Amino acid sequence: MIEVDAWIDSSLFHIGRFVAARAEAISIFMRRRLTAKGAWRWLTEILGDGMTLASLGAVLILALALPAFDATRVDWRSQGDFAVTFLDRYGNEIGKRGIRLDNSVELEEMPDHLLKAVLATEDRRFFVHFGIDLWGTARALIENLRANAVVQGGSSITQQLAKNIFLTNERTIERKIKEAFIALWLEANLSKNEILKLYLDRAYMGGGNFGVEAASAFYFDKSVKDVGLAESALLAGLFKAPTRFAPHINLPAARARANEVLTNMVQAGFLTEGQVIGARRRPADVVEQADAAASPNYFLDWAFQQVKAQEGLFDRVLTVRTTIDMNLQAAAEEAVESSLRQFGDTFRVRQAALVAMEPDGAVRAMVGGRDYGESQFNRATGALRQPGSSFKPYVYATAMLNGFTPESVIRDAPICIGNWCPRNYSGGYSGSVNLTRALVKSINTVPVRLAEAIGRDKIVDVTRNMGVTSDLRITRSLPLGASEVTVLDMAAGYSVFASGGLKAPPHAFTQMLNGRGDVIFDRRSDVPQPDRALPEPAVAAMNEILAQIPEWGTGRRAKLDGIRTAGKTGTTSAYRDAWFVGFTGNYTAAVWFGNDDYAPTRRLTGGRLPAQTWKQFMSFAHQGIELKAIPLIEDPGIEAAPSPALAAGPEAGAARQINLSTATTQRLRRLKVLLESRRPVPPAAASLEPNTVTGFLQSTPDDVATP
Repeated sequence: MIEVDAWIDSSLFHIGRFVAARAEAISIFMRRRLTAKGAWRWLTEILGDGMTLASLGAVLILALALPAFDATRVDWRSQGDFAVTFLDRYGNEIGKRGIRLDNSVELEEMPDHLLKAVLATEDRRFFVHFGIDLWGTARALIENLRANAVVQGGSSITQQLAKNIFLTNERTIERKIKEAFIALWLEANLSKNEILKLYLDRAYMGGGNFGVEAASAFYFDKSVKDVGLAESALLAGLFKAPTRFAPHINLPAARARANEVLTNMVQAGFLTEGQVIGARRRPADVVEQADAAASPNYFLDWAFQQVKAQEGLFDRVLTVRTTIDMNLQAAAEEAVESSLRQFGDTFRVRQAALVAMEPDGAVRAMVGGRDYGESQFNRATGALRQPGSSFKPYVYATAMLNGFTPESVIRDAPICIGNWCPRNYSGGYSGSVNLTRALVKSINTVPVRLAEAIGRDKIVDVTRNMGVTSDLRITRSLPLGASEVTVLDMAAGYSVFASGGLKAPPHAFTQMLNGRGDVIFDRRSDVPQPDRALPEPAVAAMNEILAQIPEWGTGRRAKLDGIRTAGKTGTTSAYRDAWFVGFTGNYTAAVWFGNDDYAPTRRLTGGRLPAQTWKQFMSFAHQGIELKAIPLIEDPGIEAAPSPALAAGPEAGAARQINLSTATTQRLRRLKVLLESRRPVPPAAASLEPNTVTGFLQSTPDDVATP
């Protein structure tokens, strides 16, 4: 056996030496034959490095392409297979979504001058490029640099279709990358004619209309097959900015834009100047559309998504009675627009959103942005933004469920968690304060101490149970509103306070009928009663605190005349987001101001524009209705909102007497809170000692108000 083992070892050794020798010989041979010298060496080095970089680039492109291609996995061809007519809460038609039964016109049936007008204006090289027009993009970039402004767009028709079907209008690099890859995917899977047909059918054309056939019927009361050259030029001019150039809103601007389209057709060589002179002299006329601009498009988009998410729908032609109140919707839009128009430049803020609902979750008004024609992205339902201090009521509500009361005293002093050291907006500290004063004055250190004592996971659970559906990240800064939520989330969460503790899932419609007029859904009978989210003692404690914030806290600009008001302001780091979320016994409303690109505002806080906008809207909303008290708290008296019809007299004298009584009660309550804030710290609260201070980081600022 020893000899066999030795033979095996010896054989393996000799085989190894033989293989190594042969490998070395082959290596020497290959080096002699294949080693490049002189210019060839430099060429091979460049080619080798180029192949390495190309491989890395291919991996990077694949990583960027995967999210874009994931977006194409939806059934995008049948996205509009519903035909839904929407009614307001009173039964008046307010708009349509999905397909129109008369808007399917084949590309071959559309006028040749309409197609030329669209191509000349939107993408002259459409039939030449592969989805991305590199030459057109470069040309647009040069022109924009020359003008130091965006004067030309570089997106091809295919890219615009990719955005319309799969993406939003957010101006981000991520969205542009996805748009480019999806454009390539569309070019690989569809013909040019199919892409052009989809673009003409899916593009927003103003007035709540999608597609050239719907727009033609809306503006000219005729099929797109019958439009003339002047009308085609007007339609083609809508793709760039459908609201700004919508003829029923601004006919002179629409005609000026149509004249530019005619010029584009001449420059592209599609028509001669002599062929377009008649259309220049006799521009298109439009039919009257008095109410078209009032269509609540952001709300309708959201309602349409809720309809499509409804389970068990076999009918595709539907009539849906929604919850929206068009009077409140108009007031909400006016409140947002007037605030941006007056103060947008002052505070460097360009966007806002508002959601108003009744305490049961019925959404009465929704503003998803300043201009639906410019951007159909709904900031009320789709934008995730940090709520700042407006998140603190969820922290305090969790504290109320874990043994704390509004009179519990906590130290307002420096605290650090690791290297994170939040501080108050004022820069100073108040010492021992009760929870009422801490929330009313929006002190930052107190909710952080509460979160340390009760646990952030409990805060997340309570917040979700109250109706906030956004994914909340459990971080150190969670109690100061660092985790993003939507405006709709905040309105739903605060509606739990307004309803006395019951969940208030936001809903867009109450009844649904099929094409035969049969009721196939009725919320009163088909939806169970809401569950309880908070017990009444916790709601009573929170409502008592929140009702003092508009009285002597950070939300004084939101206080309604003669109506008990509750709510909370919120402002995030670098002033990127400003909020006011509040409620009465009748309505809950959440208001957000900020910028789509997250650019900081000019020191805009939640106690300024958001609170003012909230007050403007809610003052209108409470006119001529039966006023309800905020649940579970002592109300010094409810009085009707002032009406212009009331003149000085006995009634006015009575109102002034109620105001005096209310003011006296508020001053007594304020004095009580100030006295309680000077109590000794109880043992339970004294245990929440601050850590050693290692530095400070600015955290959610808010308006500084003094009692």
